[in-house]
Amino acid sequence: MKLSLCTISYRHHLRSLPNIASFATSNGFDSLELWGIHAKNLNPLCDPSKLNGIKISMISDYLPLDGNLSDLYKKTDELIALAEKWETSRIRTFASTKGSESVLPAERKEITGRLRDICTRLPEGQKLLIETHPGTLADTLDSTLKLIEEVRHPAFHINFDVLHVWESGVDPIEAFNQLEPYIDHLHLKNIANRSLLHVFNPANVYAAAGSREGMVPLFEGAVDYTHFFEQLGSRLDSLTGSLEWFGPDPDTVLKHDSQLIQNAGKLMSVK
Repeated sequence: MKLSLCTISYRHHLRSLPNIASFATSNGFDSLELWGIHAKNLNPLCDPSKLNGIKISMISDYLPLDGNLSDLYKKTDELIALAEKWETSRIRTFASTKGSESVLPAERKEITGRLRDICTRLPEGQKLLIETHPGTLADTLDSTLKLIEEVRHPAFHINFDVLHVWESGVDPIEAFNQLEPYIDHLHLKNIANRSLLHVFNPANVYAAAGSREGMVPLFEGAVDYTHFFEQLGSRLDSLTGSLEWFGPDPDTVLKHDSQLIQNAGKLMSVK
């Protein structure tokens, strides 16, 4: 698996992008997943050629699907330009700010229509990735499959967040098998136990003073990543994924988890 480091891990740190890129290349990462705020604000300050040879795997941002249509198209065009500048084909967002159980049929139809419109605006080769995430239209396996059918566009793909799929109550392997033709990237993170999942709520996770209780290294939490990777087997070879760490001391944790993922890949290749 080609592994990315998420620059969102350094959202509360004073670190230059070339410095993060140098750390990533020294610790087994193949690319950076660039947080939208970083992609925009570093745009006039940093050139991809200054990133120590590392590529940008994806720009992760938040399209205002529930807002004014002109604002949505303006933000879409901005992200298209940023993706071209940073030389990446992937733009990630969330499918609305309402969960599948609370959204009205008319609202869902409008959101899926807007997602299709966004896909048609993308230049050839660019992709729109919707993340599996609670409180969105991709909060359950059934709703995610329905969303793919409703949008029906070749540029529409899934960013498969293993933890959030597990959070929904579905076996991540079962969900992966059903969504596999549409999965274009993985998000990898873990939690000590299910009762602490609230720490990943956006209002908490983006706050500098937010709780980090229960955030643990990838192979030390409630989601069994050893089993997940073993079940994927050789399919991992064609996948890309990002370590998404929101807790303290990102250098130590990301270095540790990257090494374990590399070791797991070597063991599976021997088998």
